[in-house]
Amino acid sequence: MPPTASRAAPRLAPGRGAALSARGGAGRWAGALALVALGAAACSTRDTTAPTLSFHRNPCQPADTVRLAVAATLRLDCGNGGTTVTFEAGGASYLIVPEFATDQAPFQLVDYSVASGELSAAAAAGRLATPAFGSAGAVGAGLVPAPRPMTAQWALDDALRARGRRLARSGAVPSALARAPRAGAVAAAPPSPGSLRSFQVVSNLTGTAWTTVTAQLAYVGANALLYVDTLAPTGGFTPTQLQGYGQYFDQTLLPIDTAAFGAPSDVDGNGRVIMLLSPVVNAMSPASGCSTQGYVAGFFDAEDFAGASDPHSNQGEIFYSIVPDPDARYSCAHSVTDMDRTVPAVFLHELQHLIDFSQHVVLGGGQPGASWLDEGLSIAAEELGSLHYEQQCPPPACRTDPAQFFPDSSQGFVQGFLYDSYQFALLPDTASITLESDADLGASWRGGAWLLVRYLADQTGTGIYRQLEHGPADGVAAIEQAAGRTFPALFADFGLALYTDSLPGLPRTTAPAADRFTSRNLRQLWARLYATSAGSPDVPRVMPVQVFAVTADTSTAVLYPGTVTYFRLDTPAGAAAVSVRFAPPGGAGFAATLKPQLAVFRLPPGQ
Repeated sequence: MPPTASRAAPRLAPGRGAALSARGGAGRWAGALALVALGAAACSTRDTTAPTLSFHRNPCQPADTVRLAVAATLRLDCGNGGTTVTFEAGGASYLIVPEFATDQAPFQLVDYSVASGELSAAAAAGRLATPAFGSAGAVGAGLVPAPRPMTAQWALDDALRARGRRLARSGAVPSALARAPRAGAVAAAPPSPGSLRSFQVVSNLTGTAWTTVTAQLAYVGANALLYVDTLAPTGGFTPTQLQGYGQYFDQTLLPIDTAAFGAPSDVDGNGRVIMLLSPVVNAMSPASGCSTQGYVAGFFDAEDFAGASDPHSNQGEIFYSIVPDPDARYSCAHSVTDMDRTVPAVFLHELQHLIDFSQHVVLGGGQPGASWLDEGLSIAAEELGSLHYEQQCPPPACRTDPAQFFPDSSQGFVQGFLYDSYQFALLPDTASITLESDADLGASWRGGAWLLVRYLADQTGTGIYRQLEHGPADGVAAIEQAAGRTFPALFADFGLALYTDSLPGLPRTTAPAADRFTSRNLRQLWARLYATSAGSPDVPRVMPVQVFAVTADTSTAVLYPGTVTYFRLDTPAGAAAVSVRFAPPGGAGFAATLKPQLAVFRLPPGQ
């Protein structure tokens, strides 16, 4: 079997255990590699005997035979209990994308098969894999930064997001009406530079311990106050560097987030976000685990919005971060350069979480936004940092190597959307976009959440970010309200766009506008990652999304709610029509709550 025919996501139900491991945080890429091996084994034993499948017609809606022009699309709703679709044949080829477009189903794998009794399995198996986009050498040699381990960061984020939800449900966060400044009110004068203040700082990865620190105000800006723990080790920022650091966050990074997502609340009335650098944050991540588990670079704690009776609430909008520690006194070593490379992206990410919580809970008086959508928006915030520098430095400017895809100044902002979106594309049927949460520590679902948010912004404009912040807490309802379309319709086009945007060798406009991204060429982005990964097994192919042939094989595959998967149907030239069944074992219809559907795209000749 050709190497390109190995499957990145579980083809058969026995792969379920590996699929479940992909949801966890055991390793950024371990789940993907296990599933590749399972797919290769399944492919090597594919049955190519004559088809014996037969089934009764039970049409999804619309029930008519699918007749599409080349590069046209259609969504087929199988929520009516329908399981079959009939396609016009005559040699036409179709991309078929099975989906469960819901966030209201149990978070468990659903068995299904996609098959046809009207095709020769041997003939249909000829094109199993996605065509590669160019070759590794064709996309340049400029390197992209290696991913840093994120397990420690994700663990703390999970603990703090869960506590924020508990605080909101319990009513421990006072409403905006009780304490937000009135319209036109003047912010209180900031403290004087050099003044001291005490803070309660979370000091373990479970968010269950705090340390009292004393910090000195080092920088006063129009948008931010920068405090530094008085116990910060020597050898860190020079006074000039510290002022420049504060100005960077105050004048560049914070306005990037607030312009896109809106302003946070202002519970302390100072008109600013506080940034606190403390070695307590460094010490949360043991040095022995930095190379494998990573470290916490920064965080936002919703407890700071709790009432004055909460002894751990600092009563303000605060971002906590590490301090430079070049001699590794508190944990693994961090130079000023390390902080410049990692903390800005984490700040943009966590500030979005802060804005989301303050808009939904503090100012909106409701519950926190859906965890998966909140995370997708935070990765979009990281991407905004990269876009800021990409716009300032079009290629080949600002690049150590002119072949670099991203300018040097973007390098610290690309991990979330670059690596994690590739990881999702490897596992599109096991990484649920709509049901995952911070408790699921893997990277793949985060990449899917960013891809969906990126798609929405490309289709409607970046103003949708702010609309989502002000929308319902329910993620699907928020998207439908902001985009003006049903979620299943959007999800169908989104699933198609991951493959149909920038089809190899064809103009990008070949696919309908609803089935394309605009700001990112994903095939090019992922191809660059492949080309610069030096043969790493973590990035196994040029195009991670794989497409598998519809045959008479009814082997059971698995799909999570909130996910997609990809098949192609190559119809015989001499046939008038071919029918395909999308059904669970036994052939009955799926539960309507799964929102089962098929998104279809007629492939141009040669694809």
